[in-house]
Amino acid sequence: MLRCLIAILTTALLSVPAFAQVARQFPQSALRGEIAFVNPPEVKLNGNAVVLAPGSRIRGQNNMIEMSGALAGQKLWVHYTVDTQGSVMDVWILRPDELAKKPWPANRAQAEAWQFDPAAQAWTRP
Repeated sequence: MLRCLIAILTTALLSVPAFAQVARQFPQSALRGEIAFVNPPEVKLNGNAVVLAPGSRIRGQNNMIEMSGALAGQKLWVHYTVDTQGSVMDVWILRPDELAKKPWPANRAQAEAWQFDPAAQAWTRP
């Protein structure tokens, strides 16, 4: 019985590192902004009214899919992409460690002028 208990505890302790947060990889096209979830599919992105694109994906801090309706009334810092129509396509709600990575472009002009290192997930201003 004691051996069985030790085996269970050992297995449980070895699986703990699997729950550590994994660094997320954001695409070079991802911009940083503040999003307020109003009335889905309507959102306010950096104070401007826009809509979520059909098929948009919102990923929470744990990288799990979130429903826009469940986020109504919240204002969050995110990385996001837009589609060709200007609708918000992909949204990643930022964790404190991701938000601390600066600089990160807030608009397309900055993203075109700055250099991106995808491996380090870091931007460099010219």
